[in-house]
Amino acid sequence: MGLPGFEPGSRAPEAQSLDQASRQPLNTSLDSFKKNLPSLLKTLSKIQHLSKANQKAIMYRLRRIARHVNLENPSEVERFLYNLDISNNYRNKLFLAYQYYCEANNIPYRKPKNQHVKPYVIHVPTEERINTIIACSGWVYSVVFSLSKYGLRPDEISKLTLRNLDLERGTLTVPTSKMGNQRTLKLDSKTLDMLKAYVHRKRIRDIDQKLFGSARKIKEKWRFYRQRAYEKFKDPELLKIRLYDLRHWFATTTYMKTRDIFYVKYVLGHRNINNTMRYMHLANSLANYSDEWVCKVAKTLQEACSLVEQGFEYVTEMDGVKIFRKRK
Repeated sequence: MGLPGFEPGSRAPEAQSLDQASRQPLNTSLDSFKKNLPSLLKTLSKIQHLSKANQKAIMYRLRRIARHVNLENPSEVERFLYNLDISNNYRNKLFLAYQYYCEANNIPYRKPKNQHVKPYVIHVPTEERINTIIACSGWVYSVVFSLSKYGLRPDEISKLTLRNLDLERGTLTVPTSKMGNQRTLKLDSKTLDMLKAYVHRKRIRDIDQKLFGSARKIKEKWRFYRQRAYEKFKDPELLKIRLYDLRHWFATTTYMKTRDIFYVKYVLGHRNINNTMRYMHLANSLANYSDEWVCKVAKTLQEACSLVEQGFEYVTEMDGVKIFRKRK
């Protein structure tokens, strides 16, 4: 039986300093790992309630610790972790992983209080800059990043198959990720047409065939096309936009349009409403600062409905036409 994240030669960038902090002869490291292997397997069986990604991360961190210290000795592990030259955020994750290990193997241990971590500031890019990066990408990843604008995580996109698509009704059922809730999203006509063209050009016939590449590949391509967009337009703000920021943008703008926090919770696939509440506060703060807007007018009911569907909000009526606006 193999362990998640135990690929030969695999290496997490955030954990590189673990090797630098405490060097041991290779034979000693292997002996320590083999000694702890049964306990690690037992730990894996105890964390099956977590998502596959979390299981993989926890087992990877435990494997790194086991290379240097005896996992059966909490004081030795604790001393080793405190002496590592790593961020407090990653140190907290290592302690949490070790707590899972101790609970699974009935080792008396109380995890230290989390060390202070600078709060993460959510960055909400403008739709104009998001579209600038998408416009600089190839046709395949234009489809992928357009789906990211619906709040899909890279891991969720990588799991999509024809079974998740209803091309006739224009809906997408999103596979769960991070143990979240499944949800069904209504796609706009442009994104739907792009998906239809993608399926046709790729000649996808197997309903269970994965439509796109891995989550890692999707992230790599975003960084590549983001750099391309920067080199073309010389806008340093483009370099600040992470792929996950598209999910933040979707959540914030959806709340600004609907003012329905429970609807936002549903379309994001959150299990806990507290994870969604931050977008309500973020949307309220964004509404208070001056920014650039796109303004359009509607002369008929059909035009007004079309603008509302595109995310425009009603402002006022003048000279017999209704004026709408949307943040760029």
